Amino acid sequence: MYLTADAAARRAAAIAALDPQAGERVVDIGAGMGFLSREIADRVGATGKVHAIDLAEAMLELARQRCADRSWIDIRQGDATALPLADESVDAALSLQVFEYVPAVDQAIREAQRVLRPGGRLVIVATDWPSILWHSRDPDRMRRVCRAWEGHCAHVTLPRTLDSRLRRAGFAVRKHKVLPQFNPVYAKESFSGHLIGMIERYVAGKDGITAEEAKAWAAEQLQLADEGEYFFCLNQYLWVAERGAADPER
Repeated sequence: MYLTADAAARRAAAIAALDPQAGERVVDIGAGMGFLSREIADRVGATGKVHAIDLAEAMLELARQRCADRSWIDIRQGDATALPLADESVDAALSLQVFEYVPAVDQAIREAQRVLRPGGRLVIVATDWPSILWHSRDPDRMRRVCRAWEGHCAHVTLPRTLDSRLRRAGFAVRKHKVLPQFNPVYAKESFSGHLIGMIERYVAGKDGITAEEAKAWAAEQLQLADEGEYFFCLNQYLWVAERGAADPER
């Protein structure tokens, strides 16, 4: 999924919003396999620093392989709610589709505030999962599958409350932007093309959905694709916020 054109476009939008400059220090919160960290590193250059933080050691090992030729990328294990960085030690922070999976999301936002210098920039991209528009000839089954899939995420509607959460943590919101994941035709190497298999595996056995029903749901999407009737759209949202000098509300 990270290699799809959809994912590449989302990374490009996030980096453009962050606008990293040569020599800046940036933290990538939830860096995963290092795609975003590597691209940011090319913007800040060897005089800058990118801290790639992720909780999963398996992801970090892949990131180390991907970023091995960028010595100014610091890859280390850490939690979004307890970043292994000093106070006011970075110029910018970015988290791409991570915060909705953090149960203590307000603590994660406060941690970003803590490590940013006054005036530092934070970019968050988060998904509103109930915003899915996905064509099906069995809309009741589609609703039940999508509702069961929402269980994979701690905050399925996080974008709807991000403004107030950011303000409470001491940020000034500077920009919003919608990033639709729009696949009006099916492609295996697309966001929704990869999502079909992930959802099928996750929902089987959950909320009354049998493995056979999950399989039938996935099969219908491929059938619709063959018949030229495939349609998928999901809204993700981008925030740009600035750390203020005043103490945040606690």
